[in-house]
Amino acid sequence: MTQSANNGTTLVSVCGKGGTGKTAVTAMMTRALVDSRRAGKLLVIDADPALGQLSALGAEVERTMGQVREDIIKTAKGGTDEAKAALADKLEYLVFEALSEKEDFALLAMGRTETLGCYCPVNGLLRGAIGALSESFDTILIDGEAGLEQINRQIVRRLDTLLIISDASARGLETAAVIKNMVEEEKVIECGKLGLVFNRVTGNEDLLRTSADKLGLSVFGLVPQDEALAANDMVGKPITDLPADSPGPAAVRAIVENFLLS
Repeated sequence: MTQSANNGTTLVSVCGKGGTGKTAVTAMMTRALVDSRRAGKLLVIDADPALGQLSALGAEVERTMGQVREDIIKTAKGGTDEAKAALADKLEYLVFEALSEKEDFALLAMGRTETLGCYCPVNGLLRGAIGALSESFDTILIDGEAGLEQINRQIVRRLDTLLIISDASARGLETAAVIKNMVEEEKVIECGKLGLVFNRVTGNEDLLRTSADKLGLSVFGLVPQDEALAANDMVGKPITDLPADSPGPAAVRAIVENFLLS
């Protein structure tokens, strides 16, 4: 893989409007990266509170970052001064405790938090802890929260590659245009490469490429509608179990080869 500016760790994130199939694309990217044997030590972060990536990858975790947040908040609100002082030292340990090691990759699930209210300082601490954790991995792939939240919350400050997933809808493209503006004009985060991936494509490829071109977005690839993928998704069977030559995984593999591993 190309050398990254993130202390040698390549950071890739997937985002886009809800319902466009981000989770499925991320799972297929995970499979492609593992099969390539060129991603090094791989960490997949499920940053969507819905935890859809777990079923897509056929994985389980014993603890989520949402639960870690709860422990931090409880300590910050009701703990002793000594407990609060020890929180910073304990934070990295808590993050590692939430890390789930699989055979070919590691998984970190953000999950939900039960406590209401704004805990920006907590998010800042977690961002720092995840940054420390990233030093142990060569490649980090993030399945972001639907919409614009992942960008707004700045889970990471800099990405090597940001893939925006869209379906063939005006709303999907509108969201893609807003994300592009946030990255390129508002500079909410730094991004090395930014590209659009159309998912569940059933035709009109030229029209989709033309629409993206009008928005100034590079098209990294088009993932066709894959009935086998849809069947796996419906019954909760891991998407990574699909044959490598199935239309969806084959298209995603080409995207990974051309834009992540080149």
